[in-house]
Amino acid sequence: MTLPHVTAGFLPLLDSALLVLAHEMGFAEEEGFTLGLTRETSWANIRDRTALGHFDISLVLAPMPIAASLGLTPISTPMIVPIMTGLGNNAITVSAALWKSMADAGAPGDLQAGPAGQALAKVVKSNARKLRFGVVHQTSSHNYELRYWLAASGIRPDVDIEIVVLPPPLLPEALGAGSLDGYCVGEPWNSVGVSRHGARIATTKASIWQWSPDKAIGMRSDWAERNPDLVERIVRAVYKAGQWCQVGENRLHAASIMAAPAYLDLPIDIVERALTGRIDTGTRVIDVTDYFIPHDGVATFPWKSHALWYYSQMVRWNEATTSDVNAKLAAGTFRPDLYRAALAPLGVPTPSDDYRRDGDQPAPHLIAATNGELTAGPNRFFDGTVFDPDHLDAYIAAQRS
Repeated sequence: MTLPHVTAGFLPLLDSALLVLAHEMGFAEEEGFTLGLTRETSWANIRDRTALGHFDISLVLAPMPIAASLGLTPISTPMIVPIMTGLGNNAITVSAALWKSMADAGAPGDLQAGPAGQALAKVVKSNARKLRFGVVHQTSSHNYELRYWLAASGIRPDVDIEIVVLPPPLLPEALGAGSLDGYCVGEPWNSVGVSRHGARIATTKASIWQWSPDKAIGMRSDWAERNPDLVERIVRAVYKAGQWCQVGENRLHAASIMAAPAYLDLPIDIVERALTGRIDTGTRVIDVTDYFIPHDGVATFPWKSHALWYYSQMVRWNEATTSDVNAKLAAGTFRPDLYRAALAPLGVPTPSDDYRRDGDQPAPHLIAATNGELTAGPNRFFDGTVFDPDHLDAYIAAQRS
């Protein structure tokens, strides 16, 4: 019997690990389908080819399906996210010259977002030239995290500092060539910047917003409606890949798979850094235990409140207008109902709620769940702000003031 075949697009990033492992470790076939993976060169290609139906599913930037559903993309096609692909992984990397200026301004080099941001603000204020930072896509976690960090540090994005878009693999090269002063990207491209271009990692996503989302599995809404059974199989395969990858003794095996030419095509030691949480900042090696979380802390659950946080940033930076209709469209892009339905046959606990507050939990904590108990991770923002989806308009107004 021929198994149904699912075509999937991805970029060469560590975030593609769960999609790759679903294929390489046999979780897809265990769920009764095969995966055909196509490596793309940019998020714009992923966005457009998924919208056009060239791919059934794709590794996507979590805000990307929201933007598509809100009509903010060139090919505006309603999309959904039934499962995330882990938490964390991003970092902000700067040139050696900028890091020296930041260190002279008091940056301690411990990856903490607050002191690093304060030091950068001093450099920006005294620098005669406007600094230029790169992100991977306009509607990306990277763009919103970078802007959040800058703004909370007293730096005005687009006014005090320039932000440009480049594909992830080109960011280290652009920094090495002097075209960028820094960038926000997922691994392995921060570590590549350190090893090949003398860059320094200034802070991490894990410090800006603890245990926060980044990438997801996205698909057209109409494709999902035509293939409900296949969507459930995909969710289970990715979930199982996350379970497997979370186990410490499996991380080196995962790194060897991801380092292969078909995926990252990089030395295994560079790929291993983020998977093990031993981050070489360029000045020292620091253990960041929550740098990348593939399963723990309900890492693959698509919280509707996270979709609303991304929407709040789209409004904050004048990409979207605020309205009840738009908020409903944004929240509806993330589909925890499909996640729960897919995992019900496995008997695993899943969150009972679709929404949660973020920024109010400094440590792992129990949350309401089906089939037992679940522990979510800490979720603080580095500036102490709390995001409550029940008070979305007030949050947006405060962010824009």
